[in-house]
Amino acid sequence: MPKNTYTDEFRADAVRLYEDTEGASFTSIAEDLGIGRATLKNWVYAARKSRGIQPTSTAEDPADELLRLRKEVQHLRSETQKLSTERDILRKAAKYFAAEAGAGWSLWFMR
Repeated sequence: MPKNTYTDEFRADAVRLYEDTEGASFTSIAEDLGIGRATLKNWVYAARKSRGIQPTSTAEDPADELLRLRKEVQHLRSETQKLSTERDILRKAAKYFAAEAGAGWSLWFMR
């Protein structure tokens, strides 16, 4: 696949569009311009570096942050479901063994 070549003017305009658009994400601007998200991100970071602004490693593209948070929520929901199931199984087992051992033990164990 041939590598796309963009003019310096196009790159500068793309960086300016990203920086001047309130709440813009790399993904949305890149899609609008028909370029890759990583390409735009590299151009923005290079432009900032040339101006003496170091990109912070903690800054996250809003679209990337949203995707990361959605994955995290999905993971936490599945983990919660797993833990709830395990808890229910342990409760049933405790009740079963308490019935076999007698009422005194079950009152102490179920506290």
